[in-house]
Amino acid sequence: MRILLLEDDPVLSDIVGDYLADHYETDRAYTADEATALIDAKHYDLFIFDINVPGQNGIALLRSLRELSVTTPAILVTAYEDTARLKAGFEAGAHDYIRKPFALEELRLRIENSKRLFNIEQRQKVKLGDGCVYDPDAKRIETAQGHQSLAPKEAAMLEYFLAHPGRTLSSEELVQNLWAYDQLPSDATLRSHIRRLRELIGGERITTVRGIGYRYE
Repeated sequence: MRILLLEDDPVLSDIVGDYLADHYETDRAYTADEATALIDAKHYDLFIFDINVPGQNGIALLRSLRELSVTTPAILVTAYEDTARLKAGFEAGAHDYIRKPFALEELRLRIENSKRLFNIEQRQKVKLGDGCVYDPDAKRIETAQGHQSLAPKEAAMLEYFLAHPGRTLSSEELVQNLWAYDQLPSDATLRSHIRRLRELIGGERITTVRGIGYRYE
């Protein structure tokens, strides 16, 4: 299970981060910009966002992620006593919260409950061919030469192909299933993702069906 912790207090980040690292794969961010960069580069099973961080706060960050169709479960951390911010947090897409100060064991219980609620389990790696494996949890391609991380949309596209082997998928189907309505990509962007996947897993695995779309073999 991979967790992203957003906490700007370096002491609290060290305490909580070290505790989480004993049980889960954990990355730390101190600002919303750092968190966004990590989310763009990696897949996470759970977000733990402090509400009150410099710049874009935890609620605003979560709201922006939900607008981009990022559905990763999120626990908000707050020192506030009022319910207005909690309401805003839930409306932004959080599923749970914990108030400061909190016991580390309580946080772990909430994480384990999230794991059960969202059925977060380690998935099996997928063999794509000789010496080429896809790790769906790490969102990366592994070969004898090393590994290459996929961008979120590249990983989503590959998983969609894997779920529909041998079927010709139109560009429209890919776009409708992988992008939000207000985030529709250009044809060039779609082709760029296809080209990147071909470079990583082999061009012969994703074929172009002229005038229709693409097929994963």
